[in-house]
Amino acid sequence: MVGKVLLIVGGLNWGLVGAGILAGSYMEWNLVTLLLGSWPVVEGIVYLLVGLSAVVHIFGCPCKKCK
Repeated sequence: MVGKVLLIVGGLNWGLVGAGILAGSYMEWNLVTLLLGSWPVVEGIVYLLVGLSAVVHIFGCPCKKCK
């Protein structure tokens, strides 16, 4: 469940970044930066968790509960 939420957040964030680039203002449309801009370490952790959730989604969760 957490992985799905992170994938949704990541997808929405990249969609907003793409829309911001097309609109001509990259940083203003980055949702994670808007929410956590004053905490760059926490922002990096969020990006890392989104990436890990994508990898788990691609290869599947190894736990028996998810299978």
